[in-house]
Amino acid sequence: MLFRKYSLLAFIGFLSLSGALAQPKNEVPPRKRRADCWFGLHFDFHAAKSNAKIGETLTVGMLDSVLATVRPDYVQVDCKGHPGISSYPTSVGNRAAGYVKDPLRLWRDVTAKHGVALYVHYSGVIDQEAIRQHPDWAIINAEGKPEHRPTSLHSPYADNLMIPQLKELITEYGIDGAWIDGECWSLVPDYSEASRQKFAQATGLTGLPRSPDDPNYKKFLEFNRQAFRQYLNHYVDELHQFNPRFELTSNWAFSSYMPEPVTVNLDFLSGDLAAMNSVNSAAFEARVLAPQGKSWDLMAWSFSKQRDGGTSAKTPVQLHQEAAQIMAVGGGFESYFKQNPDASIQPWTIPAMKSIADFARARQPYCQKASAIPQIALLFSNAGWQHRTGNVYRHGDGVLKPMQGILTALLDGQHTVEVLMEHHLRGRMGEYGLIVIPEWAYLEPAFKGELVEYAHQGGKLLVVGAEAIKLFEKESGVTVSAPLEEKKNQWIGFDKQIFGMVGAYQPVTLNPGTQALGSMYSRQDLRFPAGALGSVAACGRGKMAGIAMNFGVSYHESQTAAGRDLLSKAVKELFTHPVVEVKGSHLVHVTLNRLGNKTTINLVNTGGPHANPNVLSYSEVPPVGPLDVRIRYARKPAKVMLQPENKALDFRYDRGQIVLTVPRVDIHSIVVIE
Repeated sequence: MLFRKYSLLAFIGFLSLSGALAQPKNEVPPRKRRADCWFGLHFDFHAAKSNAKIGETLTVGMLDSVLATVRPDYVQVDCKGHPGISSYPTSVGNRAAGYVKDPLRLWRDVTAKHGVALYVHYSGVIDQEAIRQHPDWAIINAEGKPEHRPTSLHSPYADNLMIPQLKELITEYGIDGAWIDGECWSLVPDYSEASRQKFAQATGLTGLPRSPDDPNYKKFLEFNRQAFRQYLNHYVDELHQFNPRFELTSNWAFSSYMPEPVTVNLDFLSGDLAAMNSVNSAAFEARVLAPQGKSWDLMAWSFSKQRDGGTSAKTPVQLHQEAAQIMAVGGGFESYFKQNPDASIQPWTIPAMKSIADFARARQPYCQKASAIPQIALLFSNAGWQHRTGNVYRHGDGVLKPMQGILTALLDGQHTVEVLMEHHLRGRMGEYGLIVIPEWAYLEPAFKGELVEYAHQGGKLLVVGAEAIKLFEKESGVTVSAPLEEKKNQWIGFDKQIFGMVGAYQPVTLNPGTQALGSMYSRQDLRFPAGALGSVAACGRGKMAGIAMNFGVSYHESQTAAGRDLLSKAVKELFTHPVVEVKGSHLVHVTLNRLGNKTTINLVNTGGPHANPNVLSYSEVPPVGPLDVRIRYARKPAKVMLQPENKALDFRYDRGQIVLTVPRVDIHSIVVIE
């Protein structure tokens, strides 16, 4: 009996030891949820029907090499692009001409081995093959003709193709999520019969407005937006019900393309930046996504794109700059590398991928999930945007250029700025030392009243723009004195400087007690003043400044040092005690964040020709520094570090301010106060 008991124990021990020996030396880490991811890779190639050798040169070794070298948190790979052809051997969707291997199966096997999450790039609203096979699924344009790319939101496309195919991807490949492309930004107003009937049911109007001049056209645009929100809600809820852990986003949903509160249960927000001028684009788009209350990331293309369609690979330096603008606002970063027509990757790009990954990982502890400390709010008015745009959601009409130019000018002046919509600001305006109104010609009366009350209670408002100043004529201490002058070259002067800028100007006269802010001139000569440019006036216990000229578009397209300095002068008249002040270079963009119990100041070097349309690729950014930094802080800190350099900074604490010097910033450094 004793022997049998001992033998049994020995046998159990042997099994335990055998099990331990059988375990791999390095267990596969669990795949991260998107909210916990920081760096990812995106691959797509938008397969065509003619692709006959998909998977031919794609190998497990190739994918294994990428993941082992770069170590991303996730990858997004092609499964169906805008042509509507699936790059894997689907049984539900539309196939290419031939498959040598199943690329998606290889990706799933290798990512599972490395503990890397796998998402697919799937073109949603845009599906050319679906429309070819089902012409009645197409959006009908204002001319009564079918569109060849976007499917109608009122068609059975989502139920008959999209949702079944995504369920196939979940069931057959165990993918972790989908990045749905070709959605809000692809929409045009839909004049299909189904759209007409639903619009009539919703509004009582029997005809569809055909022109922006029609008084019901704005109502029709909003009907199309509501149709998109319903479409989005439908497939997101359906797929979450099918698999609650499946994560989804719709490219550019609830972003600058779709500036409204998040009303759909997306798991994260994301978008891919324009290929050119991406450093400034990243600064803007990151600030729009950051306050929306969802985890988010932005994608940078690894190549530049010329107007004629030609492309050139970006250097790691370029991608580091773009990543820095995103990470400085607390967002995750992904980079888009091309797949070949057979779905293989391009191995020569792996060193660039690793360089970007190393750059991102070094900054992750000091940036991930950081939140902004309120300083300056730049208003992205949904009401103002709707008043101005003629599109459903897309950017094509240039509506956002004034705000983008003003943001860039503020950042070039080393001001810390958040981009906030009405739903972010309502009820919490008092947290901000300054709110900037960037050339909006219309605001909802109730929201405008809240802005004025904010000023009366001690807040500061800066109103920029010829039409915007008319909205606040009384509060800004001016009287409109003549009709608005249409867009033309205007001469502007301040502080013994004079410069030209193209934009509309609203002639105003200053009321008694109003301080002048710059002047207009009839020629490029300070001897010939021609009226007030702007004003600074008391508004209750607060102040309001106005600039009676549009210059956001001009700064967006033709930057001037004087234009930047004029806006900074207006800011400093109002916002006299910012938490952080940085001097030493106008090439540095600054963010002020809270990360746990630490305060962080991100310094991003925006030097180099990133905004030059004639430069596709550059390999160096001159370092900036030394930078003089002052930080208002309630107590003397234990230490101040410069990260990721891991360098202790000498500082002095003087009457509530930390005073220090950052000797040099190559691309992106973070001052961490502990």
